[in-house]
Amino acid sequence: MPLRYKQTIYMNDSNKDINLVDAPDGVSGAGFFATSLEKVIGLARKNSLWPLPFATSCCGIEYMATMGANYDISRFGSERPSFSPRQADILMVMGTIAKKMGPVVKQVYEQMSEPRWVIAVGACASSGGIFDTYSVLQGIDRIVPVDVYVPGCPPRPEQILDGLMRVQDLAENESLRRRNSPEYQALLDSYNIK
Repeated sequence: MPLRYKQTIYMNDSNKDINLVDAPDGVSGAGFFATSLEKVIGLARKNSLWPLPFATSCCGIEYMATMGANYDISRFGSERPSFSPRQADILMVMGTIAKKMGPVVKQVYEQMSEPRWVIAVGACASSGGIFDTYSVLQGIDRIVPVDVYVPGCPPRPEQILDGLMRVQDLAENESLRRRNSPEYQALLDSYNIK
């Protein structure tokens, strides 16, 4: 019985230290909260990003570790890896991409619906890594726009989670009209993406 009493005291003491997510800017009163639709959608997008893992080598193994209990990517709302580009929000390219695979990566990116983000995980996806050869693409940013680069060879799971959190920041703070802007259309045109 004393153990249960100590446990209850510990739980009550720990409730004082719980930090909740801050609500978006808005007006609050007795029984209501009002904010802009853009901020509510940003908050929903931030916490429900579905990644599409495009793993070709050792960085994919590190990504698999983020799915395990020690790192638990589901804490960030990304527990459902989507292997269909039409249901994914984030394209996570991990590992060496050969030039023959470049059109496949671009096709997967084009099949994703807006809004979509890209994370280049590891040195090979970011810059070709140690493979400075004729057959290896020297960074996926030559074929698709990249939002976040995760360095490392291979990067630790903590770094992959940090990259995911950077995309969460982008998703939360992005304007709803950004994807329709002339600047964004010019970016896609520069990559010859429709």
